[in-house]
Amino acid sequence: MTALNRVPSLMARAGTASALTLAAVGASLVVPGAASEADAAGHATKALRIAASKKGSPYQWGAIGPNRFDCSGLTLYSFKKAGKKLPRTAAQQYNKTRHISSGSRRAGDLVFFHSGGYVYHVGIYAGKGKIWHAPKTGDVVRLQKIWTRSVSYGRVR
Repeated sequence: MTALNRVPSLMARAGTASALTLAAVGASLVVPGAASEADAAGHATKALRIAASKKGSPYQWGAIGPNRFDCSGLTLYSFKKAGKKLPRTAAQQYNKTRHISSGSRRAGDLVFFHSGGYVYHVGIYAGKGKIWHAPKTGDVVRLQKIWTRSVSYGRVR
């Protein structure tokens, strides 16, 4: 019997077992309300794929999909389809995410563009200095190199 097969019986007897005991036998401890980093990474990867699938969709101010988007509408739509809820605007999304350093960024994190204290644009980091985003009126959803250093990064929880 593998450790994975023993988990249900271990959990049934875990009334007095400690987290260390469970970990020692290969079980996992679930903490209500706490999402694992793997969970967050899974949602982010899925959201990134969804955004990429919208390549070529026209920009429309205020649009949240499924065929037209503005910048925060694309991020909202992509994460919603991936199972995570985000607020509507880029500034609200910035306030809702866990802020991370550029060195900690990974594909699927949000990239916020700002001028002073004002967040004016958001995209989904695709890796290698590029984002998927809905740029502006007359443009379409596309992959583009980050064009400024006035950005910050956020991880959707």
